[in-house]
Amino acid sequence: MKRMAGLSALALIISSTSGCGWIWGPEGYFRDRGSDYLEAQQTAPMQLPPDVKTAKRLDPLLPIPRNVADDSVKGEYVVPRPQPLSAVADAGDYTLQKSGDSRWVMAQHPPAEVWPVAVQFFQDNGFRLDQQRPQTGEFSTSWQRSDELSASVAKRMSSAGVGADSETRVRVRIEPGVQRNTSEVYVVSAERPAGSTADVEFTNRSVNTGLDAALVDDMLASMSRISEKGGSVSLLAARDFDTPSRVSLSEDGSGNPVLNLGADLDRAWSSVGRALEQGEWRVEDINRSLGLYYINLAEKAEKKNDEPGFFGKLFGSKPAKEEIEARAERYQVRLSKVGENVQVTVEKNINTVAPADVARKVLGVIQDNLG
Repeated sequence: MKRMAGLSALALIISSTSGCGWIWGPEGYFRDRGSDYLEAQQTAPMQLPPDVKTAKRLDPLLPIPRNVADDSVKGEYVVPRPQPLSAVADAGDYTLQKSGDSRWVMAQHPPAEVWPVAVQFFQDNGFRLDQQRPQTGEFSTSWQRSDELSASVAKRMSSAGVGADSETRVRVRIEPGVQRNTSEVYVVSAERPAGSTADVEFTNRSVNTGLDAALVDDMLASMSRISEKGGSVSLLAARDFDTPSRVSLSEDGSGNPVLNLGADLDRAWSSVGRALEQGEWRVEDINRSLGLYYINLAEKAEKKNDEPGFFGKLFGSKPAKEEIEARAERYQVRLSKVGENVQVTVEKNINTVAPADVARKVLGVIQDNLG
């Protein structure tokens, strides 16, 4: 004990004296290593010997993001604080989100259910639909003057500076939200002089922020009213919203089953998620950034409002965690972008493909549920 106390006192004296840069200074043993990554250099990707055959493509586990800070900056880097994201409205099925001048609607429903509700708002206010692209979650309206629209929208357009001698069209984009089974709805407008035949393109950023904000506000109010009244969702629109244009089950060069989808990655992610939830297994987790669904074939799918009754609660009991782990049959369903298509594969883990019969069973159910 005396020896330990002496060593502690000695360490305290050394750390408190001046000139101990070799301990705490920039070159010290306990220096701050928080900015070391700025000096890191990217190395060449791993190359397999030409005589090695593998059934799985090697993907980087920790890819370097494209949008990073300037690597020429030296010294300590201070991460800027993100712009606060505010929700304007009470928690509910539909809320208004704001970030700077941008506004959009956050929906607690998947895009397939939000699509018909958004379309209904614009049709009810006199907008004529010009193009509908459910596969990408977009629809746009025709060029129209304000006097062709509802009185409330015409008034909004006048307040936003859109004159009677102008024509306006609107593009609506519905994207899957960050959280599962949520959506984000964006509105952007374009203007041109009345009678003009110029094809004015939509921009990514709003040109008339006042008009776009007014349309978002009115659409939010319409969606909330429909939700409060228990408005129904068009099952046909929900089915067609993210259904891939082409679905084919084939095999890769190594004989592993592969499901090919003619869709962009966001739509494929949404449609495959719905198809998996209709299966006879449990979806235990997801990783959107890696394009992975984690399923357990030994457990039944969780049903909404599937609560046991009185006697079930009295005499029944849930299986223990050890029992669930003992019988677990876990696999992961991976979505990969390949050219203009998306490939869906089944793996045991990141290094091992699933048995062919298991993969064919899972992919077959997904294919059936996508129709």
